[in-house]
Amino acid sequence: MGEETLASESSARAPLPGRATPCRAQAVSLPGEVASRRAPVVSEGLDNLGADGAPARLGIMGGTFDPIHIGHLACAEQVREAYGLDAVVFIPAGSPVFKRDRDVTPADERLAMCRLATESNPAFDVSAMEIKRGGDTYTVDTLRELRAHYPDNVELVFITGADAVAKIFRWHESEAVAGLARFVAVTRPGYTLDDEMRATFEKSSFTVDFLEVTGLSVSSSDLRRRVSEGKSIRYLTMSRVRDYICEHGLYRKER
Repeated sequence: MGEETLASESSARAPLPGRATPCRAQAVSLPGEVASRRAPVVSEGLDNLGADGAPARLGIMGGTFDPIHIGHLACAEQVREAYGLDAVVFIPAGSPVFKRDRDVTPADERLAMCRLATESNPAFDVSAMEIKRGGDTYTVDTLRELRAHYPDNVELVFITGADAVAKIFRWHESEAVAGLARFVAVTRPGYTLDDEMRATFEKSSFTVDFLEVTGLSVSSSDLRRRVSEGKSIRYLTMSRVRDYICEHGLYRKER
């Protein structure tokens, strides 16, 4: 998703009550359809979330994920637990408009790393919907597609960073974005939302909660730099992602 990057003070509205520990949604065949024979809109594991009519909450983690790292995963897991999300879907950006000024690793490789990173968590899944869509990547387009796909009993919860959400009013079609999902903005320990920004959110049509999560000082840009300098990224991302980066020669200066 294009505009944003990737935690308790106060929130625009009270946090949602917790729920039972979630597990990855199982595919459910609908009348006259065989789910396994249809190309998934979101993902094979999550396409039929909410199809039984029961209330469900889907967390959405968008980003370039170049590469995905432990900060992304820890953030998603803590929001999942705090808000009782049934699942979290990671959606790698196809062509992020906010990173046109630098080379971005091919989408298929970023997608592969996301799948490797999340496969051990039954509540996590990965979607290629933005990559398959093509063209510039905007959050509003992805949220519209998700909202059109899922029934009304599925609540969409968009997870982003507090620094990014402070710029939310400048996102592409921000007014439309406001009506498509609830937002959880994760903050680092000690982060304070200034009174002016708090008042702006309270008067807006956005529903934004702020959640303080465990501080993990790690970034994708730092991982890329470390690899290019021949330094270790062990423990900064999942071991299978680290192995993939090594095997495919990603982020090396000579690539």
